[in-house]
Amino acid sequence: MMTIQRGCVAVLGILLGSLVQGSATEPTLVLPLWPGAAPGDKEPLAQEQDQTKSTDNLVAGKRLIRLGNVSKPTISVYQPPVDKRTGAAVVVCPGGGYQILAMDLEGTEICDWLNSAGVTAVLLKYRVPKRDGLEKHTAALQDAQRAIGLVRHQSAEWGIDAKKIGVLGFSAGGHLAALASNQCEPRSYPLIDGADATSCRPDFTVLIYPAYLTVKEQGDRVAPELNLTTNTPPTFIAMAEDDPIRVETALFYAAGLKNVNVPFELHIYPTGGHGYGLRPTKDLVTAWPLRASDWMRSRGLLGAN
Repeated sequence: MMTIQRGCVAVLGILLGSLVQGSATEPTLVLPLWPGAAPGDKEPLAQEQDQTKSTDNLVAGKRLIRLGNVSKPTISVYQPPVDKRTGAAVVVCPGGGYQILAMDLEGTEICDWLNSAGVTAVLLKYRVPKRDGLEKHTAALQDAQRAIGLVRHQSAEWGIDAKKIGVLGFSAGGHLAALASNQCEPRSYPLIDGADATSCRPDFTVLIYPAYLTVKEQGDRVAPELNLTTNTPPTFIAMAEDDPIRVETALFYAAGLKNVNVPFELHIYPTGGHGYGLRPTKDLVTAWPLRASDWMRSRGLLGAN
């Protein structure tokens, strides 16, 4: 593990606390992901709603939104002030086991942080729960591919550098981000318009406490749907050793990246568990935004400052 001073966590708490405690910045625009019904969907689910119960756990003393029954996927674009924009953009994939979406903890709060770094954030509300008879990620991957291609297609209009479009995911959203980073062509759905003729390969990937990256029963080999190649984007990974998802999912995925000569940065922290987003706690793992910002800066994504 990289050595991190406790003072960094204190500073992080000050910087991020105001973002977490305050209301999220309003998006610049919200767009339906598909011009009509999403591929393969025939009938809408029950009403989309926050499924959080009074008995559900708090994170850093605060509740979170658990959005379920998503049948109309969207992207919400959050742009930093014009004078702060770096040209970079990140498609944000909340987690939730492909059953719900943690829309604030791993969505709007992340968009606020990215905006503070001068990055345009694009929050992906992808379809959940998994569709009957399909792989858990089938509908979500279609949504992610469409979202990344759409952002690149609109990059000039939105003030984004088409070569600086990344993807960031948490937990199941981390699996989705990794999947979108390894399954770029061909698309997993019939092409619809010009946005689908644009590359949906992310230029960089950020995985925070990712799930499902390896197969435990097969010696933690990388999951077969994650076909790592030299075309897999440079990747940042952060996870806690005591994560119930099992830290091996990050370790073996990183080893797989190494085996195909893809640049990566891996941070493993001793404690922190799972599902903390960027809400600062006593655990050093919640300093991951500092490390991710350093990594993005080192790759020329955030400019000189």
